[in-house]
Amino acid sequence: MRIDGPVLIYGAGREARSTAAFLKKRDPRLELFVTADTGTPELPGATFIPPDAARDVTRFGLIVKSPGVSLYKPFFDTARAAGVPISSNLNLWAAHFREGRTVIAITGTKGKSTTATLVHLMLAHSGVDAILAGNVGIPPLDAADKAQLVVFELSSYQTADIDFAPDIAALTNLYPEHVDWHGSVERYYADKLNLFARGPARIALGRQAEAAAPVGAAITPPSQPVAPLDARLEAEIAEAAASSRLKGAHNHENARLAAMIAIEAGATREGVLAGIAAFVPLPHRLEELNLGNILFVDDSISTTPEATKAALAAYKGKRIALIAGGHERQQDYTELAGLLGTSGVVMLCCLPVTGTRLARATREAAPQIPVAECRSLEGAIQMLAGTGAPFDTVILSPGAPSYNQFANFEERGKAFKALAQAYFSGSEHP
Repeated sequence: MRIDGPVLIYGAGREARSTAAFLKKRDPRLELFVTADTGTPELPGATFIPPDAARDVTRFGLIVKSPGVSLYKPFFDTARAAGVPISSNLNLWAAHFREGRTVIAITGTKGKSTTATLVHLMLAHSGVDAILAGNVGIPPLDAADKAQLVVFELSSYQTADIDFAPDIAALTNLYPEHVDWHGSVERYYADKLNLFARGPARIALGRQAEAAAPVGAAITPPSQPVAPLDARLEAEIAEAAASSRLKGAHNHENARLAAMIAIEAGATREGVLAGIAAFVPLPHRLEELNLGNILFVDDSISTTPEATKAALAAYKGKRIALIAGGHERQQDYTELAGLLGTSGVVMLCCLPVTGTRLARATREAAPQIPVAECRSLEGAIQMLAGTGAPFDTVILSPGAPSYNQFANFEERGKAFKALAQAYFSGSEHP
């Protein structure tokens, strides 16, 4: 790939650092610049310029966009109109390392990280030379040529402009999400389904995705579905998942989908089952912490009502204090509120700003549930520590992003666990 001129890296996160390191290793003389919408980021090997100074796009030979930076910013329209190429860490990987390798790409509104992790474990336990990259694992360019098979876990930010066809493309499910980045639900769907646009050889779909009308319309020949699991293996997977650390029916579905993908890519039956047994819950995804007689569940990754519903379903029979609410993305909480009364929730703590709508919907749909509108996560934990409500489980499953009060879901999850330890460690709740 020839680069005619300096490179601008837009964004300064983990992928930006990976991109800068790759480009500098490839050509130490290459001039690199970095810009970001907020702050003054430092990127090794790159010179910071503010967004205003980056507007003269004709000075650049290439712009590399980080995933969190929306593809639909006017800046990129200007660059495209000027004929300046725009790429990504993922597409740079494809340009340099795709040929001769098998690629599995997995996306979905929820469950993609767990599914991708399971696929990698299943392949590894089958003796397949595979590496995990993307949002979990390592940035794509860090995978380089380290393995013959690459499992990519991709967000809609990455599938929106993916410019190559995976060998196996998988979709766990499809719900409205990330409207602020994409501009509309319809464009979010289209960007997610862009994974299928270049005709991957095989397609694997979760059950919810199979039933979603936009998905069927996006898949065209020559793409063909992966082979279904035989009845015996399906039963073995269900049994293995039930005795593993995979919590909830949604994760058992992730295991089923992962097995279909892994078998297609060369995994053995024994490797599939061993991969399920080896699975360790990913941070902030139904991650458990026991303090005294209370179970705390960090599900900070939950940014949609559907994810919160799945979390509650994973803890049937528990008396749950649910903490929910966060950044506004026009989430519809009507159905979730209607389910709370039958989901074991005995206390609801609502956080700004979407918690206001969830509180209102819950008071209408399930008036028997005590609802507290709290100003902060610490306020919610402090309130629960002082209440006599009969809960045995506290679940942080916000059903909304974190950006109004935290930098990201990881920071929110860490704060939840630290606050739980601060207020509940060494104490017994009634």
